[in-house]
Amino acid sequence: MGHRRKAREVALQVLYQIDVAQTETEEAIDLFWRCFNASETARDFSSSIIRGVRSHLDELDGLIERFSENWTMARMAKVDRNILRMAVFELLHCADIPPKVTLNEAIDLGKNYGSENSSSFINGILDALYAEIQHDRQDSDQP
Repeated sequence: MGHRRKAREVALQVLYQIDVAQTETEEAIDLFWRCFNASETARDFSSSIIRGVRSHLDELDGLIERFSENWTMARMAKVDRNILRMAVFELLHCADIPPKVTLNEAIDLGKNYGSENSSSFINGILDALYAEIQHDRQDSDQP
């Protein structure tokens, strides 16, 4: 398993912990790394995703709710909403990650950790959101 895939799994676990236990970000990261081990690269990448999601939470949640018809963040499964938060963070703030990689990783996380319908739910929201991001970027590139 690649270090980024492992890092995304770790990030999901820590974000889930924060969501359930209302733990502070740094406390949750420290607790996880006291109990589990991973390469330094995976540790750094997962920590940057966790911190990024937490620091942009309002922006991410607003976008996710906008593109999830008839769903509020509170109604979404905790696993699904945290996968979506991670993916939207990567799409908006991680220019070094190809969008298709972000989308595929999010769908795979949904298949592995979510419910039977998670991957299609995640895919639907991310496809619509990514189409708008692309459209906005094309508009901003034109003179």
